[in-house]
Amino acid sequence: MVAGSVVLGPLAVAALVLGIVAGAPEHVLTGAGLLGLSLGWAVLAVGASALTDRPQWWAAVPAAWLGLLGAALLVVAPDDRSLTGAGWVWPPLLLALTAWTATRAVRSMRLGASFWFLSPALVLLLLAAVGGGAATLRTALADDPPPMPGQLYDVGDHRLHLSCTGSGGPPVVLLGGMGETSATWGLVQPAVAGTTRVCSYDRAGQAWSDSAPGPKDGVQVAADLHALLRRAGERGPYVFAGHSVGGTYSMVYAAQYPDDVAGLVLLDSSSPHQFTALPDYPGSYAFLRRATALLPSLVRLGAGPLIDSGPPADLPSAAQAQLQAFAWGPRQLRAERDEVAAYPELFEQAQALTTIGSVPLIVVTATAGDRHAGWPAAQDGLADLSPTSSHRLVPATHTSLLLDAADVTFSIAAIEDAVLAARIRSAVPEP
Repeated sequence: MVAGSVVLGPLAVAALVLGIVAGAPEHVLTGAGLLGLSLGWAVLAVGASALTDRPQWWAAVPAAWLGLLGAALLVVAPDDRSLTGAGWVWPPLLLALTAWTATRAVRSMRLGASFWFLSPALVLLLLAAVGGGAATLRTALADDPPPMPGQLYDVGDHRLHLSCTGSGGPPVVLLGGMGETSATWGLVQPAVAGTTRVCSYDRAGQAWSDSAPGPKDGVQVAADLHALLRRAGERGPYVFAGHSVGGTYSMVYAAQYPDDVAGLVLLDSSSPHQFTALPDYPGSYAFLRRATALLPSLVRLGAGPLIDSGPPADLPSAAQAQLQAFAWGPRQLRAERDEVAAYPELFEQAQALTTIGSVPLIVVTATAGDRHAGWPAAQDGLADLSPTSSHRLVPATHTSLLLDAADVTFSIAAIEDAVLAARIRSAVPEP
């Protein structure tokens, strides 16, 4: 009975978190996980009393405690700030519950085989309490974020961070991919600033930008960026340079605000037809959605140091400090989860852009590293958006186009070539 209840709890958690509510917001995943653990303790309390001559009614206490907390999370749906504040409360309470439960188990089972079967469940509760407390202390004791380059601008119900450098036109707007903040452009922006005005920004929930309610699909991201550029007084039309899924956001912006677009640079960009052009992508996306949804909860349980690999070494020290200040923070991970959940809508919205006419278009495709089946043909499809596009195959990886000091030259050259073509209204030069 004890062994069965110990196994049942984690199985219920897996079935709920990885199956029934997979990819759901943080409060849903955490609440469902707690309900799954509660089920294991409830089975021990009820089953042992009904099916054996050794009742274990004390197990109803952790069952009720975990179940009520899980139900409260599902009903209240707390935001990031509330969950962060609760980090000062639930770890000590969980530690006290674990100590009380262990004491009652020892009294009832007298360190027999049943107790040792139960011990993994007690260790799990202990690790969660200690890890949660450590994560809260680490956040409280962390250094203040480095000085913010640029400014925050009000775009309605939230503020977004924009950092612009250089002068000249047309201005360049840089859009990062999944999890890529303005600091990720630390090698690109200073170089391009020698040619023209260039702006990097953080989408809602990233780095210094405020979190925002509502969807995180391409149309909303485009509306946010459009309002941000207007509020900041940055005059277009602009050359948009997007890396990875940032290229897809750029395409949605071009479809929504075509008069704002002076040029388009797609740096190993995702395709609007990801789900159909890349046979393996639906399976990869299913895993990605589950993984990104789990990360905020795992970080609150103290797993952050185990999965943080540190900032890329080639970035300037200021950019490294900026990345480190916000990387693996639950707020930013929640925003990343929300964006990933909206990828199907984003790709569908990007399909509205079927051509950009004579607007300069440069597609840069990285040829090194692992590539999805169908990726080369999908990149060719991006180049078909303009009859005068330049499609450049470069010996770099997907990430090295932004983060490697040598390979980033391919990205810088493409952006500068698009700026020059837009400035003199000529064809895009070949490299």
